[in-house]
Amino acid sequence: MNVMRDSHAVATQAMPDGQTVLSLRHWDDRLFSFRVSRPVGFRFRSGEFVMIGLPDENGKPVLRAYSIASPFWDEELEFYSIKVPDGPLTSRLQKIGVGDKVIVRTKPTGTLVLDALLPGRTLWMVSTGTGVAPFASLMREPETYEKFENVLLTQTCRNRSELDYGADLHRRLMDDPLVGEVAAVKFRRHATTTREVSERMGRITDLIESGRIFDDLGMAPFDPAHDRVMICGSMALNRDMKRILDARGFTEGANSRPGEYVVERAFVD
Repeated sequence: MNVMRDSHAVATQAMPDGQTVLSLRHWDDRLFSFRVSRPVGFRFRSGEFVMIGLPDENGKPVLRAYSIASPFWDEELEFYSIKVPDGPLTSRLQKIGVGDKVIVRTKPTGTLVLDALLPGRTLWMVSTGTGVAPFASLMREPETYEKFENVLLTQTCRNRSELDYGADLHRRLMDDPLVGEVAAVKFRRHATTTREVSERMGRITDLIESGRIFDDLGMAPFDPAHDRVMICGSMALNRDMKRILDARGFTEGANSRPGEYVVERAFVD
């Protein structure tokens, strides 16, 4: 669903050095995604984040960390955002329209990159809410399927509409001309809700500790010998997943020291 330009959208002339909004879609009353032009010469690794934003009423940039939801080879940059009514940035960012400008800083960083993981057999990408964004990038990264035999995305949200973006990613992945054929064999998505009734319910950490998710997927429980885990979501999810993995003998990785799991701590409130 393309959205018409909002009368309150940021004026293009206020940000002559910004990137142009090319398309956007509002998934429900809390979530939206948008694509912008890619800065000339901008390079990043799939899974990294950048600072993006808009100027305030005084022209001072208001910036927040956003994971890039498009892979490194995409000619455009995609972002996925929550709407916070009184948020310094998102209260205004949700009102952008096609043709408006968004500031995109060109210094990407982040820990949700393949280089921060040791070689393994199965890659688990564990997310809540907009934490699925970096995995939207890694899902379309050819190296992901070169390095792993199995690629699993888990997404836990309160309501069913919050899972729509991830479901759309899955559908488009199957038709992706670069990785669609191999993804059809190696990729699986496990989506659950915690509030609204859906086909699958439960917080991902509870499903892991009870073993239910492994039964649902026909997979063995986490094993640091061959499982690798990427985590992106709320601070509560990050904390609980770290506890679960540490207790099972996993070690946290980083760009300078690869490990069995990585956590992204940069997200937008």
